[in-house]
Formats: sequence, C-alpha cells, structure tokens
Amino acid sequence: MKLDVNVLPDDPEQLKKMLLELQLLVAQKECELAEKDAIYQELLERYNIKLANEYGKKSEKMPGADEVFNEAEVTLDEQDELLLASLSTEEKTEQKVKPKRKPLPPELPRKDVIIDIEDTDKTCDCCRNPLHKMGESSSETLEFVPAHIKVIKTIRPKYTCRHCENNGIESHIKMAPMPATPIPKSIATASLLSQIITCKYQFGLPLYRQETMLSDIGIELSRQTMSSWILRCATLLEPLYMRLKTILLAEPAIHADETPLKVIQAEKATSYMWVYCCGADALGSNTNIVLFDYHNSRRAQCAIDFLDGYQGYMHVDGYKAYESTQATLVACLAHIRRKFIDVKKLQGKKKTGKVDIVLNLIGKLYGIEKRIKGKSVEEKLAIRQSQAKPIVTTLYNWLIEHKEKIPPKSKLGEAISYSLNQFEKFQRYLEDGRLSIDNNRAERAVKPFVIGRKAWLFSYTNTGANASAILYSLVETAKANNLLVHDYIATCLQQIAEKPNNIDALLPWNIKHS
Repeated sequence: MKLDVNVLPDDPEQLKKMLLELQLLVAQKECELAEKDAIYQELLERYNIKLANEYGKKSEKMPGADEVFNEAEVTLDEQDELLLASLSTEEKTEQKVKPKRKPLPPELPRKDVIIDIEDTDKTCDCCRNPLHKMGESSSETLEFVPAHIKVIKTIRPKYTCRHCENNGIESHIKMAPMPATPIPKSIATASLLSQIITCKYQFGLPLYRQETMLSDIGIELSRQTMSSWILRCATLLEPLYMRLKTILLAEPAIHADETPLKVIQAEKATSYMWVYCCGADALGSNTNIVLFDYHNSRRAQCAIDFLDGYQGYMHVDGYKAYESTQATLVACLAHIRRKFIDVKKLQGKKKTGKVDIVLNLIGKLYGIEKRIKGKSVEEKLAIRQSQAKPIVTTLYNWLIEHKEKIPPKSKLGEAISYSLNQFEKFQRYLEDGRLSIDNNRAERAVKPFVIGRKAWLFSYTNTGANASAILYSLVETAKANNLLVHDYIATCLQQIAEKPNNIDALLPWNIKHS
C-alpha cells in the first residue's frame, strides 16, 4: 500500500503503531512467499523425478543424471567432505569382454548339407592335375520347425462271452478302464492344458491370442473353453499349492510384496495379488518357493490370514499392514536406496552432494554382500558383524545428524525420514546370516506377474483371479527351481489325475532329482 507523507499523523505513538502494523504485514507476505516457494520447489522436484523415471536410465547404480535441478541443501560442509573422501575408493576398471557366439546345444538334431564344387572344377587351374580333399569348412545355422498338434485316438477293445450269448445267459462285457485324464470327457490332454497355462502365465499370451494361433493351424478352440479348462486345472493343482504353502511357512525367513490387479466383477475397483517367497535368486539353490495370494483388498488381514501365525523373519517394504502380523519384519535397503537415488537424479550433472555420502555407504554394504555370496550362514554373520555393522552405524549417525538440518518436505528430507522410520527393521539383517539385505527376492518374483498383467490387463471374476494365483505360483516356483515349466505343469496335471494323494512326489525338488 502507498503512504502519503502529507497525511501521516504527527503523534509518535500513532506512527509507531503504524510501523508495527506495516512490519507485521511484510512478515506475513514473506511467510506466504516462503510457503509458495517451498511448494514450488516440492512440485519441481516431483516433476523432475517423474521426468527422470519416465525417460532417464532405470538403473539405481549411482546415476550421473542430466537433470537441470539441483537442491540447495545438498552442498557439502567440511565434515561431509572428509567423510566422503574416506569412503571414496579407486574403482578397478573392468576390461570389456568381447562378445562371442555360444555354440548351439549338441543335443539338438542335426542335418548335414554338403555344398561341393562341380566335378569339372576339381582339377588344378595351373597344371590340370586332379585335386585332392585337404579338409573342409563348416558352419551351423538354426532352423525353426513350427510346433505341431496331433490327435490321440484311444481304442479300448470290448470282450464278451460267446457261450453265454448262445445259451441265453446274461453276458458281461469287459474292457480296459479309461486312462485318467486331468479333465475327464474332455479333448484336452495334460500336454495341451500345460501349453495353454504356460502361454498365458509364463509368456503373458492372453487366451484370445491363443485362440487365433490355434485357429491358424485349423483347431477351433474358443477362449471360453480354454478359460473353463484353466479354472479346472487350478482346482486340480490346489492341493500342491497348499503343500508348498505349508513348506514355505516352515522356513525361518521369507519375503513378501503385493501389486494391484483389476478384477471386473470384484466389489472394489482395485484388487491385490500378494506374493510370498523364500530361497535365493540363484536358480536351483536352497528351497525356492513363490506363492501368489489373491484378495480384493490391501488390508492387513490378508497377510494375517495367509501367514497363519508365522513368527519367523519376513522381508518387506515400508507398507504398514505387515506390522500387524506376528512375523519379525526386516526392512529393505533397496527401498531406502531408491529414495536417495531420486535425490541423486535431481542433482546436476557431475555434481557432488550430501546424497552421495549415503549412496556410498549403501554401496559399501552391497559390496560386502557381493563378497560373502555363497559363504555359509556362520561366515556371513561374522563378516556382517565385523565389516557391515560399523558402516550401518555410520549411516545411522549421519541420518540422525542431518534430520534437523534438511527441510523435511524436500526429497532429501523425505528420504532421511523414510530411512530413519525403517532403520530399526533394516539393521536386523545383521542378526542372522540367513537374512537378506533387501527384499529384491520378492520384487523379482512379482515382476513376471506385472509384465503379464500388461498383456491380459484384468481378470473377469474372483474365481479366475484365484486360479491365476495358483497357476502363477506353480509356474514361478518351477522357474525358481530351474525346471522346464511346460514339462513340470504337464507332469503335475497327469500325475494328480492318476494319483491324487501322492502330492509330495510333485514338489519341484523331488521332480528334479527323481
């Protein structure tokens, strides 16, 4: 507002009062501007994070980033510079290995094609004497033979007594019983059912596309029929799923995660597929089980019901629903790192800030985990206590020290707050060599479902979603145990049809070693 000097009062007390009111008004305006600037900075950070995640590199390995925004609070002080200098180590440059084509598998059938020169050319161009064979040059190419379908005609001869027929005595007809099939009175064999299941749940091929593929080779098979078969197969395989669940919940440590799913006829718009798994990422190591559990909810009760009183360790992200279970939760360092990676993406190119200290400390922890991979549980525990624990302590002290220094609504402030909220659960991995430093096992287990969901988009009913949970579980468990999924599913379907009570023989590790 404008003040006219000529109309100002001469009374000093009134002038003081006006001055105080003016100062208060200026302070209010400055406060409003500061709030607007904070909101602007927060929105700008989120916008740049969105750009980086959408169009930038997806790797979480200390990105250099080309983003233009740089937070003011990431400037290093003298103490941080000393800490970062002590963490920095010279990285060994790995020599690039020249890619080399792998030989084709020797067990594949081969066909020799000999390409020889004409007989008239088998004389020397110089002296016209006949040439002799000194050797040969060979190369291999790969030919694809499209899959074929055949009809199996089952013939059962009938037998009767001629003597009884001639004497008017009731004649009994004898013939062999019909072989057990996964779906009685159906044209589908275990092999065909397994093909449909693996196409959808391993390779993400929706039923309408499979319908088209079969039509191209002259087989009219509707998606409704295939959907019905899938539901019946899931019912048939459910006892195996439940047996795997019993074994999973007997493990000392498991992993858990969840992802959204759309079900058309569900009560709520968004349902969830929960995943629980155990074992390592390496194929064929330890007891590897992956189980999916469908619910039309994300409530804590979903996890409580599945875990059924489980009291072992469970690796999870920061979702609070897991805290209602009886499991001892272990937080994920990858989720903590991801928060700081977002801050790093906001940093200018080749700039160093406070976030680099955290990422270097986390990188050292992962380096220790890489070195102890393959060691015994006791060795892992000893190395973590001697080498990783001091780094974890340093990381915690740094977070505590900077909690009040960094604006809480900035991305770095949010990352620090999230880390401190999860830190007690995260550092539990130091207590037991059987535990993992992160929950990547569950994230990798749920990824095939997420990729498949992009192809088939939704489930129509709750029954179909439950069937998908069972079939995805068996597909991913077979993959985790280094089995051929098609063969494993076909074997399970056929053997359960023949011997429904012999479930243990179908566990992946028993199939593999039988």
